[in-house]
Amino acid sequence: MSKASCAGLPKSVDPYKLAEQHSTLEGEIPLSALTRFREAVSEVSETAVCSVKLSFYMDGERRRIVSGELGAPVILECQRCMGNMQVTLRSEFTLGLVTSDEQAQRLPKDLEPFLTDDFSADLWSMVEDELLLVLPPFPLHERSECPAKEDLEALEPKGESDAETAPAKENPFSVLADLKKTKH
Repeated sequence: MSKASCAGLPKSVDPYKLAEQHSTLEGEIPLSALTRFREAVSEVSETAVCSVKLSFYMDGERRRIVSGELGAPVILECQRCMGNMQVTLRSEFTLGLVTSDEQAQRLPKDLEPFLTDDFSADLWSMVEDELLLVLPPFPLHERSECPAKEDLEALEPKGESDAETAPAKENPFSVLADLKKTKH
């Protein structure tokens, strides 16, 4: 098994050769280089990087597989208070390397396809796709840490004791229920 570690993760590799050699790549990708991802988040520090570890191997069926782990610090907009919040996105994934849609359809259900050329794969694009997939649809601060906590508490009912003392409202349809019970 070969292991390559470098400060920067290569942009393009031959994933089939790496899978045959059971290789592991570790490195970083500057988040500022991932255009689609930068547009999807509130803010990305110019010095922020995504730490990536990728393992290439062949499974028992001789399928070429890449499994990976990544982590990236980003700033998202809390949908409760609309303020910025620091989050570290993390993902663990396993992908089947394929060169066509036909090969992708033959993968088992537990493997997502990663479409590559015959001798080249864009690792940065793959990592960017994974980052986009782990973005929370509605990012929220922890309730106890959210600056909007007091506003939320003001909108909540005061408790069951208030509900017990409030007069019960009459159901407007109770008259219909009474009419249904009486026979004509």
